[in-house]
Amino acid sequence: MSEYQRIETEAELRDLLGSPGQLVQHKVIGVIDEHCRRFIARSPILMMATSDHEGHVDVSPRGDAPGFVQILDERRLVIPERPGNRRMDSLINLLSNPRAGLIFMIPGLEETLRVNGRAAIVRDEQLLQQMEAYGRTPLVRIMVEVEECYTHCAKAFKRSSLWNPESWPAKDQLPDIPKMIADHVKLPGISAEQVTASLNDSYINRLY
Repeated sequence: MSEYQRIETEAELRDLLGSPGQLVQHKVIGVIDEHCRRFIARSPILMMATSDHEGHVDVSPRGDAPGFVQILDERRLVIPERPGNRRMDSLINLLSNPRAGLIFMIPGLEETLRVNGRAAIVRDEQLLQQMEAYGRTPLVRIMVEVEECYTHCAKAFKRSSLWNPESWPAKDQLPDIPKMIADHVKLPGISAEQVTASLNDSYINRLY
């Protein structure tokens, strides 16, 4: 990026973009209050950002039926770790850097809820059993000790028209994910058809 003019200080940023108003400065709270509880209870999906001790960043989704995230008290929430692809990027990051940022979303609602705090990978049989779904219990969960909760405005969702079905591309215009994966892995004998079969098996038999 050396050919571009880089901004390297907060002062430069403030000169260009300004400072937040009083409403934005004071909307951050340090607990999960009743408003946040209701929001989280209705959210079927969240995005979780983590990084390792060197700053390598990962963002990944967690989703299930609304209410899948349990709130223990005003400062702690827990997220079940459902079966994935075993890369475990988020979990491995948390082992070296216990910081996480969450964005909760509710379909049709353009505002989101942001939660930041310290996270840990934990096992507790009683709590894990409470997170059972379709007869299967997660092996671990992510506990987040909340430090910040605040709503995020709807501008990104309004600009993208994310929840407006009329703005969605036609099915035949969507990326061909199996072909993308097959082309990326470049392994002998791995075709888009084989990837499709593997994905379908995972979605049907290993969702929980």
